[in-house]
Amino acid sequence: MEVLEQIGTLGNCFISLPNACEKNASAAAFEQVCGLPGIIGAIDGCHIRIQWPPVRGDYMNRKAFYSILLQAIVDERGRFIDLFVGPPGRVHDARMLRTSTFYANWQEKMGKYTLLGDTAYIGQAFPFTEAPKRDNGALTSADNQRNARISRGRVVVEQAFGRLKCKWRRLRDLQNTRVDVMVRIVLAACYLHNMSIGASDVCQEHPMAVLGRG
Repeated sequence: MEVLEQIGTLGNCFISLPNACEKNASAAAFEQVCGLPGIIGAIDGCHIRIQWPPVRGDYMNRKAFYSILLQAIVDERGRFIDLFVGPPGRVHDARMLRTSTFYANWQEKMGKYTLLGDTAYIGQAFPFTEAPKRDNGALTSADNQRNARISRGRVVVEQAFGRLKCKWRRLRDLQNTRVDVMVRIVLAACYLHNMSIGASDVCQEHPMAVLGRG
């Protein structure tokens, strides 16, 4: 707990939304990767497995195991720039975003820029996201091309989750029984993830383990 407390004090030093100059650089980097302009990050949710629900609630997720959720926005390097941790695993990604601290004042945070997301973020509630159209059998070639570009750009957030769980393996199966402690553990791992970027972005033992969201 003392270590968690110390790491927690470093959060603001390693997790922050980009400034104007950094947004321009991120937009240029994402456009080079996926061909879409004005993108400064990718958003997604990730399940963090727990042993048993600490309190009553919808912790049994749709994959049939208990979990809490991590919502993350990452930049083009796979760095976390915004985090929201703790909702029960049954909560849908769209609902989690609407209840997050990021959503409360997204206009101020995003300005003219947008985020890449999956189909969970389709809808008028999320004008700051670029989400793929659902394949209903009637997609045009332009729709398919756009979907492919979004997928190519947003893979960075899936890779970030994969590296997070590969480096900080306690996140694969949290044994704690208090939600507040579990949230602090997840946040600490995310801070350490950002701290380690630049030193080694690949787990040496599992260099290909970049896509497992779990």
